[in-house]
Amino acid sequence: MVCHCLLIETDAGLVLVDTGLGEGSVNGERPLPLGFRKIVRPKLDPAQTALAQVRDLGYSPDDVRHIVLTHLDLDHGGGLPDFPKAAVHVHAREKDAALGVTRAADKTRYLAQHWAHQPSWRTYEASGERWQGFDAVRQLDGLGPEILLIPLHGHSEGHCGVAVQTDQGWLLHAGDAYFHRAEIRPGQRAPAALKAFQRLLCPDNRARLHNQQRLRQLASEPTIEVICSHDPAEFEAVGGMVE
Repeated sequence: MVCHCLLIETDAGLVLVDTGLGEGSVNGERPLPLGFRKIVRPKLDPAQTALAQVRDLGYSPDDVRHIVLTHLDLDHGGGLPDFPKAAVHVHAREKDAALGVTRAADKTRYLAQHWAHQPSWRTYEASGERWQGFDAVRQLDGLGPEILLIPLHGHSEGHCGVAVQTDQGWLLHAGDAYFHRAEIRPGQRAPAALKAFQRLLCPDNRARLHNQQRLRQLASEPTIEVICSHDPAEFEAVGGMVE
């Protein structure tokens, strides 16, 4: 598995879609929960953090002005402390769930250490014109119309996709709305363990499955590329696509 993040150059500065695991998680300064490490067995390579890759491209962490999150799970928002000056855009329901944990299962997915630096939050509910039949947030604070939040609740309380308009059409980063390409594309079989893991983790499995069905229809559109966070084949297929 991978944790697929996007780095986008815009007139408002660099925009990071999800952060992956942060430097502190990799070097042990902000250790990952034992259960997560045993089940997921992440490769703790500092060179693979978003922070290191941004620097390798010749940028400073301060050049990342905005972070747009699919959700706040530790492997998607764990790098927030690496970009302390960035505004953090997230669905309001997701922020409420993460900062006010009530479910026992959420205590290992949402780690308060990842927002202890008190980031500048920008929270949203769906509003404005729909996108491709989906509810959408069409105007993120400080950003242009080429980046949208698309509510895809189910995997978490306020889980969203992030739609990005590119020269080739639209790219929809669907986050953890699915884990394997076979879940939205015919002709393959998704690993049973991944399907079971998703059912175990999500607070609303009915909504999750409903959104997968809608993504199957969207993935057949020739001008829309749909990717998720954790499929390595999708990661390889679209590397360097967003400009």
